[in-house]
Amino acid sequence: MMIDTPSPNFNARKLRVSMIVLHYTGMVDAAAALDRLCDPVAEVSAHYLIDEDGRIHRLVAEDKRAWHAGRARWRGIEDVNSASIGIEIVNPGHELGYRPFSDEQIDALIPLVSEIKERHGITRGNVVGHSDIAPMRKQDPGELFPWSRLARLRLALPRPTKNLMDPGWTDAGFLIALERFGYDVSDKLAAVVAFQRRYRPELIDGTIDGECRCILLALLLPKPQGDG
Repeated sequence: MMIDTPSPNFNARKLRVSMIVLHYTGMVDAAAALDRLCDPVAEVSAHYLIDEDGRIHRLVAEDKRAWHAGRARWRGIEDVNSASIGIEIVNPGHELGYRPFSDEQIDALIPLVSEIKERHGITRGNVVGHSDIAPMRKQDPGELFPWSRLARLRLALPRPTKNLMDPGWTDAGFLIALERFGYDVSDKLAAVVAFQRRYRPELIDGTIDGECRCILLALLLPKPQGDG
């Protein structure tokens, strides 16, 4: 169900749409999040918000630049707001009682992402979390987000699990590869934590180990093979 809930917080795009950024709201409930996303004083917004019951609120038209990414970078793009569609998913987040996303939310998210991805010709490697594009500042949508459900439908990259090989990179070599993949590595620990949160959520320790190297190498290959 799509509900129009217009936000005044947008301006003109300067880049073509090439990515989708997924967020959690980090607020007590949908009403509080919508109030903030539609408050001109707050100067934040997103294109869509998905409530816990699966209802979708459309806040900003896709041809407009919503204000959801903040200071961010992905694959060389620094004006992420101009190049992305932002989707907020209602969840209190790490500071207010982080919990699994509801089935209704993900059931609503999947066709929405599929349609946006098709409409704009977005690659699955550019369907990312807020923490991927802003590792120094953000943790959302977090380690409980079911990326594998999107990956199985080719709506996001899978976690590689097949034919894994450790390239034996030094830590510096890993960070070079991580930057090549897309991350901002100016804060090395934050970049590694963000990568683990997305691709190895069961162990987020900021340590570059053999498993991290294997996963990243596989992601850099033309066709990552895994739970997708």
